[in-house]
Amino acid sequence: MTGLQVGDGAALIVLVDASSETERRLVEEALSEVGDRPATVLPLRGDALAGPLAAADPDTVVTAVRVAWAPPRPAGPEDGGRQRRWSAAVPSLRRRPPAPLQKAVLHRDPDRARIVRAEPATVTELAGRWEGTGTLADFVAHQAAVALDRAERAVVGERVKVPRHVVEAIEAGPEFRREVAALAGRLECPEEEVHAQAVAALDGLVAAVDPAAVEVFTGLFRPLHSRAWDVRADTAGLARLRELNRRHPLVFLPSHRSYVDPLVLADVLARHDFPRNHVLGGDNLNFWPVGPLAKRAGVVFIRRSFGDDQVYKLAVREYFAFLLSKRFNLEWYMEGGRSRTGKLRPPRHGLLRYVADAVERGRVDDVLLVPVSITYDQLREVSLMAAEQGGAAKRGEGLSWLASYAREQVTTPLGTVHVAFAEPLSLAAALEAGADPADPDARRLTMQKVAFQVAVGINSVTPATATALVTLALLGVRDRALTLAQVRRVVEPLLDYLDERGLPHSGAGLRGFRGVRQVLATLAAQGVVTVYEGGEEPVHAIERGQHLVAAFYRNSAIHHFVDRAIAELVMLRDPVDRWDEAMRLRDQLKFEFFFPERDAYRERIAAELQRLDREWETADGRDVLCGAPLLVAHRVLRSFVDAQLVVAERLAARDPRTPVVQPDFLAECSGVGQQMLLQGRLHGPESLSRELFATALQLAGNHDLVDPGREELARRRQEWAAQVRDVVGRVVIIDELDAAARRENVGVEP
Repeated sequence: MTGLQVGDGAALIVLVDASSETERRLVEEALSEVGDRPATVLPLRGDALAGPLAAADPDTVVTAVRVAWAPPRPAGPEDGGRQRRWSAAVPSLRRRPPAPLQKAVLHRDPDRARIVRAEPATVTELAGRWEGTGTLADFVAHQAAVALDRAERAVVGERVKVPRHVVEAIEAGPEFRREVAALAGRLECPEEEVHAQAVAALDGLVAAVDPAAVEVFTGLFRPLHSRAWDVRADTAGLARLRELNRRHPLVFLPSHRSYVDPLVLADVLARHDFPRNHVLGGDNLNFWPVGPLAKRAGVVFIRRSFGDDQVYKLAVREYFAFLLSKRFNLEWYMEGGRSRTGKLRPPRHGLLRYVADAVERGRVDDVLLVPVSITYDQLREVSLMAAEQGGAAKRGEGLSWLASYAREQVTTPLGTVHVAFAEPLSLAAALEAGADPADPDARRLTMQKVAFQVAVGINSVTPATATALVTLALLGVRDRALTLAQVRRVVEPLLDYLDERGLPHSGAGLRGFRGVRQVLATLAAQGVVTVYEGGEEPVHAIERGQHLVAAFYRNSAIHHFVDRAIAELVMLRDPVDRWDEAMRLRDQLKFEFFFPERDAYRERIAAELQRLDREWETADGRDVLCGAPLLVAHRVLRSFVDAQLVVAERLAARDPRTPVVQPDFLAECSGVGQQMLLQGRLHGPESLSRELFATALQLAGNHDLVDPGREELARRRQEWAAQVRDVVGRVVIIDELDAAARRENVGVEP
């Protein structure tokens, strides 16, 4: 083993990490190549190393060796396909074979076993790195194991990068001891007590990444998505990401629409040789037997709320800092839960503060945030989420829930899941450009801006799926059915618009009748669309009770059309008031969509107004819209402004001195909203969403219209309701213009 010859005449200590007789024999054969130089061969354990290390000359070189098992070669014709089937059935054999089988594996494929060596270092160099915690022998053994892991990845790939002895390493670090001492002082508690609580919190947090557990976990849960969807991943930027990952840790921040999001992303990353992410999951999913297995497969179960538990916050901060300093990648879902409406929820940036803390404290030079879009053609769980929007209770997660979920997932295919990666964001650069980190308000604002940039990145690569475009067409006509040709007539201008602006979509097939027919048939098979075939030709409509499901699919794409929708509404105002109206609409919709800073927003709206008419600043708005090839405001914004109308009118009708209790108020909105729908004052049932009502109430709170007050509050509530009615009225006008242009007299009353 020529790689062990690291200098002439120096004494050598070789630490051997071998777990079987076969591996020990392979190592002995390799060590026999060292030659005549003096070598001490020891097992990779601190207790075995202590004596020889104490007696060693300072110039003695220490290294370590291990057998790395390369992945099996692909099965060829001579194997009759047996190897492929066997390795798929027993995935844990794909890496390190069990000891009893290693001899047979080598007989069949001798090249699978490779001897890897840790980077050598002298005793003097190792002692210089030692910080005095524990024994020098234990420190050297740990360093050797880490170096062997690094060397082994050159053979087996980055996917097997795993953390070891995490709690012990964190506990032994000087930073952890300083943080514990400082917190004990602030809490006026004994340091030993705070230390014990922090270590206990770490024990609950820290996840292993055991390759065998990862394989078992993946094998058990892959059918939840592999039998339901084909995965289409935009991997053009992954090679660059992998190169960046050699220098910096990555934090993957995906959109969250399904329980299977982490499984889908894990498969995509594994296929491109990324190490396993540490995935942060809510502790509501930590139930037996899934929880213990998931924790060994890299899932970090974390509390949904930390409250004022300063010790738990310390544990999270130190755990994040440790993982990031060792270049382990993280993954979590900033929306805080699955989207119930189909569009991105406002991001939560609490966990991002702990990552920023690691950068600001110098624990890591930089962290790259990777926005990830995960979008599904169809999702079975949307029906349950839609029911929750109507007031149904959320079913608790548990073993029976998982069994039911699994049965539903493996019944029939649901099309494609689209995975796309946006340009990564440098957190260090964002923090440097931000305000003083010592100012809590300024730091919070910086985190909000970073989270906003992540959300914008996700939206920028989220494709408008064919399902989204078809439901956008069907939801745009209230209580009416459309023929195949009518659906296509709505969809084609949408596709033209997306293509003109270079926006991502998967709707190319909708340019032909066959593609439209296929999407409608798939939606009908899932009960979202109803088809009547008793007349001259089939007509299609949203199935009764499925409007919120259809809206979920539609909403995954509407962010691409929001600027256009706002421009249309602006054109229906007097020319002198158009810019002010654009800003008012930005304010009215700011809790639903992600708008850029005012100057950038102005540029984007100006570009849309130019697309409508180059003389938009003076042109008659109604004439411009009558001649436009595409009108979208009624299809994109109606359900949101209708929900705002319900909230605004309920607040206006309320005694200003009566407090607003949110659960009761939302229930009131649901009931009155149903009445308004039956009266024709709302466009469709998709506006009767508790999440939309809650967001509208948040907007009202932002305008100081919720907390009890006097008569002046009643006046301001009336004014806000009038403003919302005005916007709804203009949306209705655009609806009527669009219907007339397509010979579809919808007949909606404002």
